[in-house]
Amino acid sequence: MNRTTATPAQHFSRRVRALALACSLMPALAACTGSPSSPGTAATPGGTEQQGGTEQQGGTASTGSGTADSSSSAATPASLQLKERLDVGLQLPWSVVFLPDGAAVISERDSTLLKEIHDGRATTIGEVPGVEPGGEGGLLGLAVSPEFASDRWLYAYFTSGTDNRIARMKLARDAGGRLTLGEPDVVFSGIPKASTHNGGRIRFGPDGFLYVGTGDSQRREQPQDTRALGGKILRLTPEGRPAPGNPFGDNPVYSYGHRNVQGLAWDADGRLWASEFGPDVDDELNLITPGGNYGWPTVTGAPARSGFLDAKVVWPSTAEASPSGLEIIDGVAYTGALRGQRLWAVPLSGETAGTPVAFFTAEYGRLRDVAKAPDGSLWVLSNNRNPDFVLVLEPRP
Repeated sequence: MNRTTATPAQHFSRRVRALALACSLMPALAACTGSPSSPGTAATPGGTEQQGGTEQQGGTASTGSGTADSSSSAATPASLQLKERLDVGLQLPWSVVFLPDGAAVISERDSTLLKEIHDGRATTIGEVPGVEPGGEGGLLGLAVSPEFASDRWLYAYFTSGTDNRIARMKLARDAGGRLTLGEPDVVFSGIPKASTHNGGRIRFGPDGFLYVGTGDSQRREQPQDTRALGGKILRLTPEGRPAPGNPFGDNPVYSYGHRNVQGLAWDADGRLWASEFGPDVDDELNLITPGGNYGWPTVTGAPARSGFLDAKVVWPSTAEASPSGLEIIDGVAYTGALRGQRLWAVPLSGETAGTPVAFFTAEYGRLRDVAKAPDGSLWVLSNNRNPDFVLVLEPRP
């Protein structure tokens, strides 16, 4: 699984292209079917870092080609049924998680507020202290403690005045049933910050440890340095220490060579997958191996170069993807596309990924996060619609 670089002309000539049909939401049926975006073939290499790989609003809304491993035999969903659209006045929502009682908690990047959605209504829980939003930074990823029923910890990744950091806060319900927010306890700090490439996704894995996706923070020397925190996936104890069994000893780094990881999810067999922003080309879906080097900034995509791990899916055009949140349901990986303004569904089969399928292309604008609710539905957060909303979807295999 190696990589080589290529010129733009070589990149174009090697690209396997097949149009994906844009799917539209039929008001009467409130359902959408997807069409394959490309034949599954080897992916193409990358180029230089440009604006296309940031979270900027814009880009084309047409469907495009994501290249993948053609050996996967898994099937994508036949449709995604729209169950509900929650217009609850959100402003730049970044992450959604669910409490054991079924309530959703959402972070708003720039307002630094946490909001609860329960029974179709949004209520402000509180403002997270110490957050200094700016550019792509602010109040970002959330994670619920695996022992929440007893410890009541909610974890948040956010940008402070000096760095990106992770704090945990107690959530409790008062006598009136409203959630209240305790004081933050910073468990991990020192992740580099910048106006872009701040990473920000956090999730607890099946092993009970906290996984953290970071960005290179525009410091291109960091991703290949296993002593640095930028451009990594980190693995921590709930208290913020390097988790036992990490590949580099007493070091929080789990994998490296990343550019900007904003999606983390596990399949049914416990394999970790991650979505990652490319520069002007080559957004990625990666299968994560402990200690693995995913190439940035030396290479991008899947060009089969010794010493680096290839992406399992590559979207050659960042205007079609710029993937943020990631969720896996019934063997299908769903990722929200920002510039691409669509929901991508990728069938998984073991360690391989099949042909990506696009849903809702240009229907709802930029899509930031996706998460599985306790009832099995898929929640999708819009981004930059002012106000933003939640799509509640039912995957139908």
